[in-house]
Amino acid sequence: MSVVFTIGYEGTNIDSFVETLKYVGIKRLADVRALPLSRKKGFSKNKLAERLAAAGIEYLPFRQLGDPKPGRDAARAGKYDQFRKIYSAHLATEEARASLDKLMTVVAEQPTCLLCFERDPETCHRSMIAEELGIQVFDLYGDDPKRYVRNSTGIPRHHRSEGAAAA
Repeated sequence: MSVVFTIGYEGTNIDSFVETLKYVGIKRLADVRALPLSRKKGFSKNKLAERLAAAGIEYLPFRQLGDPKPGRDAARAGKYDQFRKIYSAHLATEEARASLDKLMTVVAEQPTCLLCFERDPETCHRSMIAEELGIQVFDLYGDDPKRYVRNSTGIPRHHRSEGAAAA
């Protein structure tokens, strides 16, 4: 069985973020933002893709899985039930289903992490995507990469047969 990782870049910087991904053994980052732009240095699509490539991590855009504007607005307003309803309806669209199928293939091949902005996975659509994949989910936080070195035995491997050295 595979595992999918998730991470938000809120509250971190690009160096700590990339270090976290490397420590955990992530090989692919699936960007699930509808608008892959950021005012935060290093997190806009092109700069992020360059930085990840330099670290040996593949950048894959999954814009079709981004949260539509009404969902983003509801989440920003703290209306999480409304946000979940809007995003659930989006996930049921043909475009999103096709993108989910493609994402499942990607996740099965190599250690993959879903990216969005929010630090808390409970208030972000990436958790709904991860849940929809129907596999183990492990949420990462990019503010203290060394926590994953200190607690390496608690990190799930991409496939159960892999040991800690596989990452």
